Amino acid sequence: MKKKHIFLAVSAVALILLGSAGSAWAYFTTYVEARGTQEISLEDETTVEEKVDSWTKHIVINGAADSAPVYVRARAYCGSQYSLVYASADNKWTPGSDGYYYYSDILYGGEKTSELLVRIENIPKDVKDASEFNVAVIYETTPVLYDESGNPYADWNQKMEVTKAEGGSN
Repeated sequence: MKKKHIFLAVSAVALILLGSAGSAWAYFTTYVEARGTQEISLEDETTVEEKVDSWTKHIVINGAADSAPVYVRARAYCGSQYSLVYASADNKWTPGSDGYYYYSDILYGGEKTSELLVRIENIPKDVKDASEFNVAVIYETTPVLYDESGNPYADWNQKMEVTKAEGGSN
């Protein structure tokens, strides 16, 4: 009788394990494949120009000819042992509390921002070539929005609305 109870208990455990093995196996073998394309239009297109001269990066953001009006912000990164100093000859680039520099004017299609200058400091004396340093520039744009009175403003927390694409081509 005791052997019969042990056999039933072992059988029950085995059934439970086998019953859940299928879903565990499916977890490790399931994958998703997607085909087709869906073109998206963000209505604004910008590019960045970067030139290096005397340990200073000259940054200009260009709006494409048919681009919607946008506000622009930019930030530069480099190694932690060096510091970066920002400057704007025309005072149109101002620092924000988040580390970005904000361009005060609206960037319309076909226009350019003024230069944002980013100078590398704490350069070792034995380094002669600025190409040994990598300063990465990150810039973002946001569409110009208008309040009830018609005044333009920027909303840097605005999320892009995502809608489900219908169809698509292969």
